[in-house]
Amino acid sequence: MAELHNFGVKPIPCHAWNQDRTQLALSPNNNDVNIYQKQATGWKLMHTLSEHTLQITGIDWAPKTNRIVTCGADRNAYVWQLNDGEWQQELVILRINRAATCVKWSPEEDKFAVGSSSRMISVCYFESENNWWVSKHIKKPLRSTVLSIDWHPNNILLVAGCCDYKAYIFSAYIKEINNKPGPTVWGKKMTFGYLMQEFSMPCYGWVHGVSFSKSGDRLAMVSHGSEVCVATGGSELVTLRTPHLPFLDCLWLTENSFVAAGHDCNPMLYTVDDACSSVTFCCKLDQASKGAGSGRAVSAMNMFKMMDKKGSVATGDNEPQTKHKNAILQVLKYSDDKFSTSGSDGNVIVWNVKSLESSIEEMKIV
Repeated sequence: MAELHNFGVKPIPCHAWNQDRTQLALSPNNNDVNIYQKQATGWKLMHTLSEHTLQITGIDWAPKTNRIVTCGADRNAYVWQLNDGEWQQELVILRINRAATCVKWSPEEDKFAVGSSSRMISVCYFESENNWWVSKHIKKPLRSTVLSIDWHPNNILLVAGCCDYKAYIFSAYIKEINNKPGPTVWGKKMTFGYLMQEFSMPCYGWVHGVSFSKSGDRLAMVSHGSEVCVATGGSELVTLRTPHLPFLDCLWLTENSFVAAGHDCNPMLYTVDDACSSVTFCCKLDQASKGAGSGRAVSAMNMFKMMDKKGSVATGDNEPQTKHKNAILQVLKYSDDKFSTSGSDGNVIVWNVKSLESSIEEMKIV
């Protein structure tokens, strides 16, 4: 149902997989990117990318071109290419004066977008004459830090979730490298930086996570106001206020089902009707077995461990009965029927949706 991989005690704010899922790039909440190789006995550290000087805030691995892009609080981004067994960085001209917060390759891997605290999005593409990556900026009407971004499957549209309690869909069409795009449900005019649609969160929460569905016709958003929202082109925002702790990321599993995760340490499944007029909570995907955590004796070693970590001797009732022991920071697609999560507990977990569906009675993927 779920494969748990531990990489220490430090939080893992971002991670990325290579094409065949045999390698994993992650940052242990510092300025390094560690690349691990999957082996029979576990994971072996193969490379460490140390060009950044401040904390890494985003990693993405392009599966077709095998390029890694990273961004950090040092206001820089780097594209990494594997040459003769060594990862070498390429210069990226971001032109921002505050921290970069998130990064993502476009579906065709010919450009990438970087969100930042400079109230702008840098859309970067390669300029072969100078052998570097140059950027174009999307500024208006952004009024705060960009927390999350996602690309539309057509390689042109880009959605951004921000600290001004709004999500924006922009056109990131670059005539130098892109063919002229066709119309979508979000609109027809697609000059660079054009605002296609804007959504305001009803509960005034930072928009931590945004995700386009596989068709690109639906958009899911999660915010710090413990709400999940969905929208389709030209329609009103559909919102569900939940009793859970705030969410930090979301991901579509099908056209009608998506998963959201955050401070509850538990991925949660939500479903949307065909008309995209309502959102319904389905179930929690990490369900503790009956009797888990009860009746365990407290050994001397465990007692001192708990005193050191939590300032408490108790071990049973207060400890989360979930696989993640702290907030889930990122949700990432692994394959068609799997997704992965990384959290503040130093764990990366791969979830098998099909096996979860067969084991959880109320779970139904639509």
